[in-house]
Amino acid sequence: MKMNKHTYSHFDTELEHLQTRVVLMGEKVCEQVTKAFDALAKNDPTLIEEVLVVEKAVNQEEVALDEICIQLIARHSPTAVDLRLLMTIMQMVTDLERVGDEAKKIAKAARPIIESEASFVPKVELRYVVGLAIGMLRSALDAFVRHDLAAAAAIVKQDKEVDAIFKGIMRQLATFMMEDPRLITRSLDVLFIAKSIERIGDHATNIAEYVVYLVKGRNVRHASIDAMEREAREEEDGGEA
Repeated sequence: MKMNKHTYSHFDTELEHLQTRVVLMGEKVCEQVTKAFDALAKNDPTLIEEVLVVEKAVNQEEVALDEICIQLIARHSPTAVDLRLLMTIMQMVTDLERVGDEAKKIAKAARPIIESEASFVPKVELRYVVGLAIGMLRSALDAFVRHDLAAAAAIVKQDKEVDAIFKGIMRQLATFMMEDPRLITRSLDVLFIAKSIERIGDHATNIAEYVVYLVKGRNVRHASIDAMEREAREEEDGGEA
């Protein structure tokens, strides 16, 4: 019995360490997105290079965390909640790595904008939607830590706002390009950046949906907001996983 108790205690410690690394990876990609946008907002090409360096580290962390999950499954044969946790983490790190990819895309698209004449760059407000997407990602990570289904449902609602803003930006850029063909090239760069921001919102939403799977054991990907909110209400009412 003592050996089993020690084994499970060690497993719990490994799981806690793994969750901490996932959250740290999430914070790293949030900072990466912020830095990529700052490169654009501040016309600072040095920040672009910093984003590209961090992106490589994020890729390495994804591989490392996946390997840890595989090793834990092989060594401990976890069941129920512990297995769901490991499966959730493997899905999460994939989404976090892809957020890092989007930060890289933003940084690369920012470079020609920074190097262009300001008169040929369309004036589009992106700061609000960037803040919204990063906030969603941080909220999703917090919901994961706290197993908070209400917060997860709220993130899915926010994604609808991000989508609506992206569509508005597309219409705005289309107008700019029709009115002045000289703005076409840089308008496309801005469009690529806006699309990356929209995709970051999608990845945050994915993580929110994984939280429901973690807590309730139900796959709610592609489910409606009403379904997400119903899961949250059931949890508040004392529903069992």
